[in-house]
Amino acid sequence: MNFALRDWLDELRQTGNLRTVSKEVDSAYELSAVGKKLDGKAAVMFNNVKGYSIPVVTGLAGSRSLFAQALGTDQPGMVEKFNYALDHPVTCDLVEGDGLAIKQNIIREPYINLGEMLPAPIHHAKDAGAFLTAAMLIAKDPETGEKNVAIHRHQIMGKNKLGALLLPRHTLHMFNKAEVKGVALEVALVIGVHPALLLASQATTRFGLDELEIAGALAGRPIQVTKCETVDLEVPIEAEFVLEGKMLPGVREVEGPFGEYPRCYGPESPKHIIEIQCVTHRNNPIYHTIIPATLEHLLLGAIPREAVMLQLVRQAVPTVKAVHLTPAGGCRYHAVISIDKKFEGQGKNAIFAAFASSSEVKHAVAVDADIDVYDSQDVEWAISTRCQAARDVFVIPNAMGNKLDPSSNDGISDKMGIDATVPLAEEAGKYEKITIPGLDEVNLSDYLD
Repeated sequence: MNFALRDWLDELRQTGNLRTVSKEVDSAYELSAVGKKLDGKAAVMFNNVKGYSIPVVTGLAGSRSLFAQALGTDQPGMVEKFNYALDHPVTCDLVEGDGLAIKQNIIREPYINLGEMLPAPIHHAKDAGAFLTAAMLIAKDPETGEKNVAIHRHQIMGKNKLGALLLPRHTLHMFNKAEVKGVALEVALVIGVHPALLLASQATTRFGLDELEIAGALAGRPIQVTKCETVDLEVPIEAEFVLEGKMLPGVREVEGPFGEYPRCYGPESPKHIIEIQCVTHRNNPIYHTIIPATLEHLLLGAIPREAVMLQLVRQAVPTVKAVHLTPAGGCRYHAVISIDKKFEGQGKNAIFAAFASSSEVKHAVAVDADIDVYDSQDVEWAISTRCQAARDVFVIPNAMGNKLDPSSNDGISDKMGIDATVPLAEEAGKYEKITIPGLDEVNLSDYLD
């Protein structure tokens, strides 16, 4: 499997899943408006962004089927393949930088001007400015050297300065270690990679497991990396841009607001600051932006989280059939778990496991195996016909949630579980779905005039 952004764009062209826009578009709002119109329908390449010579691509994988294609599998096998990669990481191959495409252009301070170099869009009406939304941040633990890869939002706040929203996860954990010592955390921001690398970066796994090694397992071969020019980090050679810099200790500046995945604004507040000291990029590079709250954004978060959720639910309820983080819940807050229930209480155990898989999960629903977790009407039907609130609904108050949830108290959130599975003692036919024999075989074109 080829593992570069350009290889993926070729696949999209061949399958009719890439549209191009030659008309001049403004990076402020217009680009995002067109991309949003194509959300879930096709990726789009903007070849004429006002003020820039660099094309911009968005919507690389706007459906589960495209993400499955990017992983070289089908939709039913996608989560299982991701789980296999979590358990079988593949060590990266280090290669020399001489002659590599990512080193074709090397720009160092004081010649860096991020606003002029990168066609980063302004996405939403109240966004504080242009943000990098598809940059994988690579860093090393300052004590152990263990690596981490993640995607954060980064506001362009100066010629060589970026803001960074760090939620209480691995990057913040490493930065806190560095800040206590009074030193900067070296970082590299990688832009323009294959969707499978982006997916690997979103793995909610144990600290110290290198997400590039998970990507290697997904690719079926080691990811080739090379050393950065100014920081002690290695980055994938099959990338379009690399921004090398340092996250500064003791420095915070106001960043935001920014339109986020819950389809509301993350407010302005003091955030961490990165100073960029070197930028490397390919000749004729392609810039990738993720439009917030599009399916590309939501599914990038959903698929790796579903893989971890499936692992944990399977430990609690071995007969789990499927898990799903719903788009309406930002692919973070609402989970649906399908189980083949054998014992009373398994529905609630599945819900507790779903909560344990991610602090972001806010509401979880357990359903029987005859319910399609991807069909919101089917799930709502199960709740409406198989659930009694006094018996089947429970609330866990004041748990850790997500700060981007506007209803939370600075990230403290209540959790609600709904067990919409059929009680085993009940007569089975009482809850049976009605069916019309031959319905699936009917072709309306054979009947309508």
